[in-house]
Amino acid sequence: MTEHGLSERRACRLAELDRSTFQYEKQVGGDDTLRTRLRELAGERRRFGYRRLGILLAREGLGANHKKLYRIYAEEKLAVRRRRGRKRALGTRRPMTLPTRPNERWSLDFVSDALTNGRRFRVLCVVDDYSREALATLPEFSISGLRLARELDRLIAARGRPKTIVSDNGTEMTSHAVFKWAQDRRVEWHYIAPGKPTQNAFIESFNGRLRDECLNEHLFDRLCEARQIIEAWRIDYNLNRPHTSLGGLAPSQFAQKYHPRRPAALELRKGSAPRALTPNQQTERKANGLSE
Repeated sequence: MTEHGLSERRACRLAELDRSTFQYEKQVGGDDTLRTRLRELAGERRRFGYRRLGILLAREGLGANHKKLYRIYAEEKLAVRRRRGRKRALGTRRPMTLPTRPNERWSLDFVSDALTNGRRFRVLCVVDDYSREALATLPEFSISGLRLARELDRLIAARGRPKTIVSDNGTEMTSHAVFKWAQDRRVEWHYIAPGKPTQNAFIESFNGRLRDECLNEHLFDRLCEARQIIEAWRIDYNLNRPHTSLGGLAPSQFAQKYHPRRPAALELRKGSAPRALTPNQQTERKANGLSE
């Protein structure tokens, strides 16, 4: 208009533009309260879409045009994700810190192997992330969520309840049985990100040792034979195998240094666990600083 010396009225007439549209100025910063409350409600009501959230906002005196509400809803990326398949346990996703004492955090995973006849079985491995103790190596043809929960109950009865358990997103770990077990026992269950096994590095390292030193060294004709050999290896791993990250100590020795009055491993309680691989149990206990 300045360049051609036209008035606003004449310029709008030539451009076929309404003067009110030309004079409109966008209001900036007036949606902060609405935007903040929308985010809060979407966090509380995760399965509510923008229409239902709009009704809740209107009840609080923060009503807005549905087009404006949808624009803010989309800008904040609050869209409800479509669920596919069955319900899975959610667990906690916050970053993990390193454990500072035994029995603070456990990790678990599965390792697969096969009998000589080709039938496959799986080994449930549970490790204490602080002391590196192998708490369980359970071979079974099939391990459901209920069976996993029973095994965890057995370990808790022997060692006490951990604060956190870490696992991947396998079907057993995300089953309803495990979800209910974690709620009833008040144990935090942390799921690593899909495709990121390095987030569960302690159990992955143990799985590698189990496969290299035990599974690849033996042929199993029957499941009962696999149970005996794997359990004997687990006991030897806890009592005798030097662990470089523990300064050359065995996991049970390292745990004893933290709490001398606490038995470092289930095998030291004179229970029904199979004997270790060492030929002389008396020499083994003296080497670990334990008295009869």
